[in-house]
Amino acid sequence: MAYAQPNLLDPPVDTSRDHVLGPLDAELTLVEYGSYACTPCHVVHEVVEALRNRFGDRLRYVYRHFPVNENPEAQRAAVLAEYLSEATGRFWEVHEILMERGTALSRSDLVRVRHDFDLSGKDSEAGTAFMAAEARVREDIASAERSGARVAPTFYINGRRYSGTWDESSLADALLAPLGHRIQSAAFKFVRWGPSSGLLLGFATLLALVLSNSALAPTFAKVWETPLGLQWGAQTFSHSVLHWVNHGLLTIFFFVVGLEIKREFTVGHLATLRSGALPVIAAIGGIALPAIIYASIAPPHLRHGWGIPIGTDTAFAVALIVLLGTRVPIELRVFLTAAVIIDDIVAILVIALFYTGSLDTGSLLAGGITTAVLLAINRAGVYRALPYAVLGIILWFFLHEAGLHATLAGVILAVMIPARPPANLKALLSQAATAIRLEDDHEGEAMRVGPSEPTMRKLDAIHERIESPADKLLRTVEPWSSYVVLPIFALANAGVAWSPGVLEGHGRLMFAIALGLVFGKPIGIIVAAWLAVRSGVAAKPEAYSWRQLCGAGALGGIGFTMSLFIAGIAFMDQGDYAAAKIAIFLASLVAGGAGVLILWPRSKSMA
Repeated sequence: MAYAQPNLLDPPVDTSRDHVLGPLDAELTLVEYGSYACTPCHVVHEVVEALRNRFGDRLRYVYRHFPVNENPEAQRAAVLAEYLSEATGRFWEVHEILMERGTALSRSDLVRVRHDFDLSGKDSEAGTAFMAAEARVREDIASAERSGARVAPTFYINGRRYSGTWDESSLADALLAPLGHRIQSAAFKFVRWGPSSGLLLGFATLLALVLSNSALAPTFAKVWETPLGLQWGAQTFSHSVLHWVNHGLLTIFFFVVGLEIKREFTVGHLATLRSGALPVIAAIGGIALPAIIYASIAPPHLRHGWGIPIGTDTAFAVALIVLLGTRVPIELRVFLTAAVIIDDIVAILVIALFYTGSLDTGSLLAGGITTAVLLAINRAGVYRALPYAVLGIILWFFLHEAGLHATLAGVILAVMIPARPPANLKALLSQAATAIRLEDDHEGEAMRVGPSEPTMRKLDAIHERIESPADKLLRTVEPWSSYVVLPIFALANAGVAWSPGVLEGHGRLMFAIALGLVFGKPIGIIVAAWLAVRSGVAAKPEAYSWRQLCGAGALGGIGFTMSLFIAGIAFMDQGDYAAAKIAIFLASLVAGGAGVLILWPRSKSMA
């Protein structure tokens, strides 16, 4: 899991140093890291001119150098601009001349630009002045890298990196920041923040607890029992809102889990035996010991809930790891993420094998046929998402009617989504550049206002090939799972009305769940990992210590989503379910706190 790319301008605009065009105290600031030997920079130069005409004194424009690495003339042009600016004080005039000369700059072009300015009597100072100019360009390059710029041009609006399109309308919207743009920007900023999904899940949980213990509790409970469904003629397919959340909406979560599992086992951290051995073995230990502890302590009539303490909540665990920042090495993040994926695999299998009631043979057979059709179109090389989506809905219905937990349709569908080998990016980019160049030849042609339809189709095909269908769906659907599905699930399932009698007769059940999560999970993970390393089956990276591995194991005790889900399936009695919820909440809080305390001290290698 990589660190987030910086988004803030570093350093901020300094009017005593930066090249500023426009009033120094203007309300809007547009900063560009650009290059004189960069085709996009020359294109957006006209866009910036249009923006300055549009906003007038409301806008100040700042230019910083970020010369294209592959072109030595770009570096020389940037140094020349700084040298001439210092010698003549006419930076913007030099800037315009260099931009107008085009991207194919040569050494003779730069010599002519220099000769355009009368520098007689300054030759004795040229050596020192050029060294100062080179230092200034290096400072701008370092500033660009600290600010998160990776290509030229990169824009910053009012100190924050702009990641939208470069057309005048889009940049103007970003500068003006209308309500819709501000809401969208705030949403993107929140989503990019690592702990955001865990924070939203925690808020939904807290809201559910508050509403369940307030005067609104009867109304809140009634909302989830409201029937919702379809009717055609005399036939109806209707269930409560809670049923739709737990059996329908949560299918999206399992679909995302399935895609993540597929990615890890094909091209991810579990793709090879050597790389995946440690987290796989550790996860198995962290699954087996909590189940054994629960089954040994829980009352005999409740032992079938042994699946409750085996899962780890990804959102909360990842949120805490991100908040710990550099205290957690990247390698340890990879370990915990892989182990959580294994937990999800086992939790899905547990639900399918041990928490399924009587089966309807006809619906089960229809589900099998639908799965076979999915496999057939996969093997036939069908890469469009629509056929899979339609068949996925049909599969969900048949599994639901068969008596299986219908969320399994999400996992099956994820497995059937085709994954392609990595594309030859260089070939595709060359093809795209050729298509765009051919269209550019028609610029200004009468009765032609945009790219032709064949060119658009070609560009669409290139775009689709860059990313495999599985990766594209994961990137598209995962935010919906994290920021919509899981919070709604928590809101629907985390509520529990607190009363003195809710714990009566449930002490052993709660103790079994808490002990399984708080102690069974980390001990199982650590012991299994130690045995795997000691036996030579797996190797522990030097980047993290055994103490830090213990901290990751403690975070594995945050059960929450999967624990609540399995508890809801296992316990039909509302009293047992309420006690299990409270135990899961308390155990997850203790496990999360313990993990943070263990991981908080920095290792000597990180100090």
